[in-house]
Amino acid sequence: MTTCDLQHVSIHGHDVGYRRAGNGPVILLLHGIAGSSRTWKAVMQLLADDYTVIAPDLLGHGESAKPMGDYSLGAFASGIRDLLRVLDVPRATVVGQSFGGGVAMQLAYQHPECCERMVLVGSGGLGREVSWLLRWLTVPGAEYVMPLLFPPFVRDQGNRVGQFLGRFGVRSVRVDEMWRSYASLADSPNRKAFVRTLKSVIDPGGQTVSALDRLYLAAAMPTLIVWGDQDDIIPVSHAYAAHEAIAGSTLVIMPGATHFPHAEQPERFAEILRDFMTSTTGADAETGSYRELLLTYADG
Repeated sequence: MTTCDLQHVSIHGHDVGYRRAGNGPVILLLHGIAGSSRTWKAVMQLLADDYTVIAPDLLGHGESAKPMGDYSLGAFASGIRDLLRVLDVPRATVVGQSFGGGVAMQLAYQHPECCERMVLVGSGGLGREVSWLLRWLTVPGAEYVMPLLFPPFVRDQGNRVGQFLGRFGVRSVRVDEMWRSYASLADSPNRKAFVRTLKSVIDPGGQTVSALDRLYLAAAMPTLIVWGDQDDIIPVSHAYAAHEAIAGSTLVIMPGATHFPHAEQPERFAEILRDFMTSTTGADAETGSYRELLLTYADG
């Protein structure tokens, strides 16, 4: 089996963790808020025979550094661009799940020369609606309550319970993904980075950042939209809205999947991604088509 062990590189003096496996065209996998590259391990193992798969821990997440600083989508996009340069990867198919989808769209918008294709998986940044819990965590003062909600002893006890149940085959991938996100917030540096990231895209009323007014630019890039039909964090209606806004995009709804279709159904997800890769040609690195789209849209 392909190993996807965590590696490290320094960018601007900050340690960045990432996983890399395989050979061939590059697929870059971006995780969601409070997540890490670990969420992609099963998919990486399935794709590594034919592709180079790279999954970073975004700054402030996983094993990457958690400095004070800018946690906006633009800063994450620039950081991913720099990571690709350090890894000597000129271009990649960029896959983003949840918050990572917002980063993928920002990267494609700011640095289209880095992106051959774009894949949005239960992506943020496509509408106002989002789960009540994430909205509640942006209420003023919530960060002072969080240490009481995410104490280390609960994380440790929960990990032990999970390991015990796992020995008897009692396991839910969705619960595992949610628990890992919860458990990461027991540590103060993770929690502070989480709050800065969350507040850059969400307020008590919902998502504050939307790419809908600029999605027409993605017509110049092959785009795949994948969503679980049982997603209770970001509604599946956002998938249909994005599909309508991006001319020529491909939409796949995965029955029975929630907010983590890549982790819940990795074989099916890998199959969908393979089909997309083999049936499309990466966008031209030249940005002339972007100028044409901008002018056409401005003219109505």
